[in-house]
Amino acid sequence: MRAFDGQFSDNRPIRRTPQEKRRLLAELKETLGNLKPHAAPSLRATLVARIKELEVDLASVPPPSAAPSPRSSRPPRPPRR
Repeated sequence: MRAFDGQFSDNRPIRRTPQEKRRLLAELKETLGNLKPHAAPSLRATLVARIKELEVDLASVPPPSAAPSPRSSRPPRPPRR
């Protein structure tokens, strides 16, 4: 079967908002903390790598600006005739 345009099976990364990334980071840290001591080292290494990747990504995201958007600073248009 072929994938429809826009499906997750299109081999494209999933775009997440910073809030979703923070939630995922918290879940991964909790998962890492709950791992048993005999868990596979490769699994532990994968979780640590993903946590570091998310932390770097969140650190590079600029905080939302409090400045008004350029669109809202324009005066309203006169009504059309």
